[in-house]
Amino acid sequence: MKKIRSYFILILAALLMTGCSGLNKMKKNAGLIKYEVTPKVLQTDAGVVPLAIKGVFPSKYFDKKTTVTATPVLTYEGGETPYAEVKLQGETVQDNNTKISYTGDNFSYAGTIPYKDAMKVSKLVLKAHAVRGSKSLDFDPVTLADGVIATSTLVMKHGKPVGSKDSFVRIVPENKMADINYIINKSDIRPTELKAEDVIALKDYIKAVSSDPVNFQLKSAAVSSYASPDGTFALNEKLSGNRGTSADKFIKKEFNKIEAAKAAGFFDEKTTAEDWDGFKTEVTNSNIQDKDLILRVLSMYSDPDVREKEIKNMSAAFESLKTDILPKLRRSKMIISVDKIGRSDEQILAQAKSDPKVLSLEEMLYAGTLTKDNTEQLAFYTAAALAYPKDFRAANNVGVTLIFLSKPDEAIAAFEKAKAIDNNDVVKNNLGAAYMAKGDLAKAGEYYKSMAAATPESKFGLGVIAVTEGKYDDAVNFFGTEPCFNLALAQLLKGDVNKAKVTLDSMKEMCKCGRPSYLKAVVGARLDDRDYMLNGLREAVGFNADWKAYAKTDLELAKYWNDDTFKSAIQ
Repeated sequence: MKKIRSYFILILAALLMTGCSGLNKMKKNAGLIKYEVTPKVLQTDAGVVPLAIKGVFPSKYFDKKTTVTATPVLTYEGGETPYAEVKLQGETVQDNNTKISYTGDNFSYAGTIPYKDAMKVSKLVLKAHAVRGSKSLDFDPVTLADGVIATSTLVMKHGKPVGSKDSFVRIVPENKMADINYIINKSDIRPTELKAEDVIALKDYIKAVSSDPVNFQLKSAAVSSYASPDGTFALNEKLSGNRGTSADKFIKKEFNKIEAAKAAGFFDEKTTAEDWDGFKTEVTNSNIQDKDLILRVLSMYSDPDVREKEIKNMSAAFESLKTDILPKLRRSKMIISVDKIGRSDEQILAQAKSDPKVLSLEEMLYAGTLTKDNTEQLAFYTAAALAYPKDFRAANNVGVTLIFLSKPDEAIAAFEKAKAIDNNDVVKNNLGAAYMAKGDLAKAGEYYKSMAAATPESKFGLGVIAVTEGKYDDAVNFFGTEPCFNLALAQLLKGDVNKAKVTLDSMKEMCKCGRPSYLKAVVGARLDDRDYMLNGLREAVGFNADWKAYAKTDLELAKYWNDDTFKSAIQ
């Protein structure tokens, strides 16, 4: 009995030794496993870090009774993030994992993890835990890659809000008109005409504007005199000329002591012998008998004598013309043209600061363009929104200013007010920009896509979203041809490095944030253009010294880390 027990113990010990030795042997020879990581340098796109691994096991390595759980892990300062694990099993293991042949085999793995900024400086290690029967063993972690290229995270996540324009016009042309009517075949001005309401109003207007040169500037005085198209042409020609003379004499008397009237060309006199155009207008607007027939005659005949003869043949109609139409055509029309001068920029700005309610809506909106101080702009537009609550432009401009003041929630509230007044594409674009500023790209995209027609501003917003989703071809199409940082970044990320360089070099003004300049350094590195890289890096650091630390750990520039000139640029 003792012998049997002894044999059992020996057999069990042998089995245990075999199990342990199998695991130990796999751990010891783990260096024989070949790993191929794609991409060789990890890169984040669309907010994740994708990874593909191909592993090759040598012959007689993978123990037939062993199961290995392998977990790629990205480690970085302050933590680590594991990818999904993969289980591999030997030939005789009865399970549903990937089977590895004892004679040699391979496996493929793919996975993603969400990107964190800390992952830029990191290590990708493969951790393995092996199990054989009741025994288990952790293998030594294997380093597969260093760091993550994070160039896609440089995208400028902002929209392009659109402000509503004012219709302010400082100089507004203004006219004042009066008629002097004459008796048939007469050209003298009757006293009753000088007492007519429109003539008196014209005289008062001339006095008022001439005495206020600050707000009004007299431009011209035009007199057009007419004769009605009845009677001979020769008589009417003389008659219209005489009427012009009398009316011109009257108006010049009114300007006798006004300095502006002394300018050359101030007075303009015109005469029309037979006012067929006026005749047609009066007939068209009348209810006269045979109206359509009279108008047909005018269209059929161009000769004035024939016209007059044909119309006189309509005896009943002509009687109405003599009393209702023709007397209105015997006249001199006087038009005074004036430029009304509005408040100056200085006056509007001062008034907007002291008491904006005095200003018109257009002046209030215009005041916002006279300052670059966003706080002042907000005050001006807020006053306009309160004074004119039914005009969406003021509420819209309040929202735009709040975006620039980094207050997206308040901007959204302002745009919602504008939307309630007029739900147009401008407001929809701006809501997209506000939600983008808030960080809600999904909501921003909804508003951009809801617009009736795409605009350069909404396409820019959709381009930003496309970059964050890793859709670089779409992003390039959205951004169009206007050179900007985000376009250059999208071109670089889709592999068009030379196009990215052309875009960056075409930008008229580099952002003081230094981001476009730093992208030049990345472009230079990818093109193996050391001078372009260094110039871009120096320019970026000149704008913002924070790029020094960023460059020290950016794998895009890794091949220059030991370059003395590079080192001096980031010291």
